[in-house]
Formats: sequence, C-alpha cells, structure tokens
Amino acid sequence: MMNKEERFAGKSKRKAAVATLAVFLGGGAAAGLAAQGVPAAGNGEKQMTTTQSKFYCNSKALTPEERIQHKQLSDKLMAARKEIVETTKGYEFQFSPKSISLAELAEWVVAESKCCPFFDFHIDLENEGKLLCLRLTGEEGIKQFIRAEFAMQ
Repeated sequence: MMNKEERFAGKSKRKAAVATLAVFLGGGAAAGLAAQGVPAAGNGEKQMTTTQSKFYCNSKALTPEERIQHKQLSDKLMAARKEIVETTKGYEFQFSPKSISLAELAEWVVAESKCCPFFDFHIDLENEGKLLCLRLTGEEGIKQFIRAEFAMQ
C-alpha cells in the first residue's frame, strides 16, 4: 500500500506529461489547457488568475534526441491510425500491423509514459494478429483531454 507522499508523487508525475502528447500529436492544445487566463473580479482593478489543467507534460523526461524520435513516431502513428473508438474510460486507436509494428507502438508507449505517466496504456493484438490497438485511459477528465489533443469531435 502506498503512503500519502507516494500517491501524491505518482499523481504529480501523471499530471506532468500531457503537454508532451499535445506537442507530439497535435501541438498547441495543451498550452490552452494548461494555463488559461481568466479575469478575476476585484475592486475595479483588472486581475488575472490562472487555472491549470490536471494533465501536463514533464518536458524534461526525454532528451532532445528522444523527443525528436518520439515526435517522428507520433506522426507516423497518427497518420496510420485506422479508427478511433471511444471506450468507457478513454479512447482506443486502431492500427494495421502492416503499417505500424507492435515494436513501434511499444516504443511510443515507453517514451510517452516517461513524459505523460498519468495515462494508462493498453496494447492489444487482436483479430488473429490483424489488428493492433492502443487504448489510452486514465483519471476523470482524460477523455476530454484526449479529444482536445487529438482534435476529435
């Protein structure tokens, strides 16, 4: 059983990474989610408060070389996805093993988990090896975040 500090550290790490996902998979949206200026009511003075998303990237988790490789692989994955399926706790991205290998998907997950540890990653090889699936799930709010980052309606 984890103590309170371990749970807090785990949550902090999980929160640290989605901006990387945004940068690598869609760019820009994480910045909008991570910090939004909201005018605060005051005594006639203009004030700004900042609200933060509970999902954010640990930009130092990958070396510059790893980030370049991860971006290239992210671009390949997003271009090759066959279908996106909404699940109860997240989304499933489906690929043909002819266009994305299991090793490439696993490599992406390892790198992504370093900068976005708040995601729960699930890789499945289904339909007699004819379908490769990546499910991204996580805490409450993760679906909205994934929709924004992957420009899904």
